[in-house]
Amino acid sequence: MSTAVYERIRNNPKFDELVAKRSRFAWTLTAVVLGIYFIFIMVVAFNPKLLATPIWEGGTASIAWPIGAGMILLFWLLTGLYIRRANSEFDDINAEIIKGAIE
Repeated sequence: MSTAVYERIRNNPKFDELVAKRSRFAWTLTAVVLGIYFIFIMVVAFNPKLLATPIWEGGTASIAWPIGAGMILLFWLLTGLYIRRANSEFDDINAEIIKGAIE
């Protein structure tokens, strides 16, 4: 693409909308992931006995491993949520911007 096309893309108001929506969504997901991870690390640091609690009476497995596995699963789901939104809403706006810039 030529410099003129890039300039038309940057000047398109939908481009600013796309950048704002995508950034806001990405930062929100980032804050959720970091917040959950930070809380988990704080529990590990300041109350490790809580995570050492057995899942069932007399058992050796602690509640820490299902919590950790749940966190990983949640993070995968959040990644999937981002991909789904990126492949639908963000890609649609992107296609409109490019189509408008090339015409």
